Amino acid sequence: MTEKLSIKKKLMYGVGDIGFSLTSTILGVYFLFFMIEVVGLRPGIAAIPILIGKIWDFVNDPIFGHISDRTRSRWGRRRPYLLFGALPLALTFTMLWYKPGFETTTALVAYYSVAYIIFEASATMLYMPYFALTPELTSDYDERTSLTSYRMFFSILGSLLAFTVPAIIVGEFVPENASKVLLMGAVFGLVSALPMFLTFFGTEEREDLANIDKPTLLESIRSVWKNVPFRYGLGIFLATWISVDILQSSLLFYVKFVVQREEQNEIIMAMIFVIAMFALPIWNWVSKRWSKRYAYMIGIAFWAVVQMALITMTPTTSLALILILCALAGIGVAAAHVLPWAILPDAIEWYEYKTGERHEGMFYSITTLARKITSAGTVPLIGVVLELTGYQPNLAVQSAEAVRGIKMVIGPVPAVLLCVGIFIAYKYPLDRDDFLSIVEKIKERRAS
Repeated sequence: MTEKLSIKKKLMYGVGDIGFSLTSTILGVYFLFFMIEVVGLRPGIAAIPILIGKIWDFVNDPIFGHISDRTRSRWGRRRPYLLFGALPLALTFTMLWYKPGFETTTALVAYYSVAYIIFEASATMLYMPYFALTPELTSDYDERTSLTSYRMFFSILGSLLAFTVPAIIVGEFVPENASKVLLMGAVFGLVSALPMFLTFFGTEEREDLANIDKPTLLESIRSVWKNVPFRYGLGIFLATWISVDILQSSLLFYVKFVVQREEQNEIIMAMIFVIAMFALPIWNWVSKRWSKRYAYMIGIAFWAVVQMALITMTPTTSLALILILCALAGIGVAAAHVLPWAILPDAIEWYEYKTGERHEGMFYSITTLARKITSAGTVPLIGVVLELTGYQPNLAVQSAEAVRGIKMVIGPVPAVLLCVGIFIAYKYPLDRDDFLSIVEKIKERRAS
C-alpha cells in the first residue's frame, strides 16, 4: 500500500472523529452543568459520577487496547469495532441525559455513575481502534500530520456543534427543560454514531501488518514503559489536553458569569472553533517547514498568552474585543488539536525498530487512559473550586469570589500546563530526520 493517502480516504477517516468530538465535548461542557442546574445536585456531589466513570476506564481502556491489538478478521484489527459499536454508543450517550424521578441524592448519583460507566465502555470499543488506525494507514512523517489535520477538522467542527447546538435545542438549562435535554442527548447520540460507518467503509488497514504476531498483555504493558519517545509524546499530549478539558468544563461558566454574555454564547463559541478549523493548514505547513515539535512549541506558547488575557475581561468589555481574543484563541486551539495527536504515532515505528513489535492499540489505550486519569482529578476539581469559592446554582449573578474562582481555572491553570507541554516538546528526542531514518531501516528489515 502506498504511504500517500487520497483526499477521499483522509476524509473518510477524519469524519469518524466528529462523533467522538460531539460526545466528549458535550459531556465536558454540559454534563456537570446539567447535573448542577437541571438535576439539582450540589457541585461537589455532581463531580462524583464523573470521577467514578473515569476510574472505571483505568481498567477498561488498556484491556480493550490489548484486545484490539490481538484481533484478526477479514476486515482487519480495528475496523470491525467501528461497524458493531456505533449503535451502542448512541444508546448509552442518550442514557446520560435522562433525569430520573428519584428523590434521593444517593439514587441520582448511583444512576449517573452507572450510566457513565456503560457509556465509557461503549465509547472505548469505538475510539480505541479508531485512534490506532492512524499509524496503520500510513507511516509517512508528513502524511500523518496531514491525516491528523483532516481528522481534527471534523473534531473541531464537532466541538463547534457541541458548544452551540445543544443550547439551541434545550434553551436554558433549567429543571423545566429536562425533556429537551433528553432530546438533545438522543439527537447527538445518533449523529455521533453514523460517521463510524463512513470510516468503516472508506478505509482499509495496511496489509503488511496483518500477520504481526499477537502480543501478550504483559508484553503490551512493558512496551509502553520501554518506549522513550512515547513517554515524551504522552507528556506533551497530557499537558495540552488537560488544559482543553479544563477549558471545556469552565468556558460556559466564564461566558455566563465573568463576561455575562450568555445570550451571545453561540457566536463566542463559533468564533473560537471556526477560526480553529481554518487555522489547521497553518500548523500543517509549519510542521512541514520545520517539525511537529517546533510547530507545537510556537502554537501552544501563543495560546497560553491568549488564555492569560482572558482573565482581564469583565462584563463591560466590548463584544468586539471578546471576539478578537476568541479568534486568537482559535489559532492556538488548532495547534492543540492537531500536533500532539500527530506526534504520538511516530513512537510506534521507533519501538518496532528497537524490538520488531507493534502495539498501537496499547499505546493509544494508555494515552486515553492517562488523559482520563488526569481528567478524573482536574475536571471534578472545577466543581470543588466552584463550591469552595461560593458558587450557587440557579443564580443570575455570582459572588465576586466565585467569579475569581472561574477566572483562575480559565486562565492561570491552563497557561501553566501549556508551558509544561512546551518544555517537554523542547526535550522530545525524535525529530523528522531520526524518524525517516528509522522508517527506512524498518523497510529494509522487512524486505530482507
